[in-house]
Amino acid sequence: MRSPRALTLTAVLMLVYVGSVVPLHAQTSDHVPDAKHGALIAAQGTPKGAPPCAQCHAFNGESDSSGAFPRLARQSAEYLAKELHDFASGVRNSALMSQVAKAMSDAEIADVAVYYANTDAPFVPQKPADPAMLKRGEQLARVGSSAEEIPACNACHGPGGAGEPPAIPYLAGQYGQYIVLNLQMWQKGFRKNSEGSMATVAAKLSPQDVAAVAAYYQHLAPSLEASLSQEGR
Repeated sequence: MRSPRALTLTAVLMLVYVGSVVPLHAQTSDHVPDAKHGALIAAQGTPKGAPPCAQCHAFNGESDSSGAFPRLARQSAEYLAKELHDFASGVRNSALMSQVAKAMSDAEIADVAVYYANTDAPFVPQKPADPAMLKRGEQLARVGSSAEEIPACNACHGPGGAGEPPAIPYLAGQYGQYIVLNLQMWQKGFRKNSEGSMATVAAKLSPQDVAAVAAYYQHLAPSLEASLSQEGR
């Protein structure tokens, strides 16, 4: 049973996180997102010099198991568009993605976000993780830790890490190394979008906890695949 204080913290972080996502229609004026045009951007890039998304994320959004690039397939269009806008504005920094996003118009961002939100991609098989690590990761994901005042990750990222569209991304099946990298970036202050929620949570995690929760969510790929299929996402 989580303490009232932990539950309150979870509720506050949820509100901050959800409130940080700008609706796709607000970002793109009257433009109707075009998934077919988004597929062209993914394959060929943009006239202003953004390279093809497929070079890093694959045409189907699968990326690769190195963890250098996240899975994009079936992530919500609103979330993907919001991240691209954050890269373009400098709210989120990346030597690569900031330049890519700056070379895209609002309409192009909307189109490629809708494209990847509707792609299907297999989950890359992963090596089994240490059972003790998975157990700790499951605890943090499902109930958090009252002793360290860590809220449950699933309180924001949904049961089983399936996400809470449109605002919050799925984590189940996301590459563990990518999750580790981003948690470390929040801890060090290098990642600032959704700072009020994720930076607060990440600061409470030990290196072992970061590794555990990342391994746990990567391990959930099959359950996410079944969940998305049932929801038609």
